[in-house]
Amino acid sequence: MIQLIHMNASTESSAQGGRPWLLLIHRIPPKPDYLRVKARRRLERIGAAPLKNSVYVLPASDEALEDFLWLARAIVEDGGEATVCEASFLEGMTDEAMDALLKEHAARVPDAPSAAPMDAPRGRTWVTRTGVKVDRIASAWLIRRFIDRDARFKFVAPKGYEPQPGELRFDMYRGEYTHEGDRCTFETLVARFGLVDSALTAIAEMVHDVDCKDDKFGRPETDGVARLVQGIAASHPDDGARLTRGAAAFDDLYASLARKS
Repeated sequence: MIQLIHMNASTESSAQGGRPWLLLIHRIPPKPDYLRVKARRRLERIGAAPLKNSVYVLPASDEALEDFLWLARAIVEDGGEATVCEASFLEGMTDEAMDALLKEHAARVPDAPSAAPMDAPRGRTWVTRTGVKVDRIASAWLIRRFIDRDARFKFVAPKGYEPQPGELRFDMYRGEYTHEGDRCTFETLVARFGLVDSALTAIAEMVHDVDCKDDKFGRPETDGVARLVQGIAASHPDDGARLTRGAAAFDDLYASLARKS
């Protein structure tokens, strides 16, 4: 459950003219470990500074509120708890001290381009089932574009394959990256590697609805994506060719969505 709490300024804070601040207070399950890593990466990317253990702060703005609420929803979906608070006064902390805290934290956090997530695999062989369609085509594009630029892809029978050392399986039974809960594989990859990008979120929603057939998001572009992937599959029996054609299509879709956002 996500809570949004508005805390009215005290008389003392009003007299001092304290600015509004946003706090994200969370509790993340200790296992699996990647949940904490994912949350930390997202907090770093939006510029939030740790005020104390499990409490992060940002200057209040519509953008910051959206970032915190988006992250809070992800934490709750992963089995944690999250509360977003808005306050115009923080006990024992002046606005100037808070500004200094944010500036100091930003200086310690290295820039991490979205195309190369921290701790991402490099030059690995990514294995998936033959006969790739929307989720596997889109996931392969996501892997090579944003996770592992030197990725190699291998197509195997759906059952009975034993992975070789160093191989990573996606969209396969017992694969390292596959459906989790109601997420399709594309959504799992976005979440596991902490890819915070509104255009990728939109594509993930389209891929989910095409692959899972549940109309969860109902984006207007979804039918077009479904027909395009159907056409790629019908025109290209070879899986490698499907990935090549699909990559070009998703590159263009991403560019269009990125311009809108």
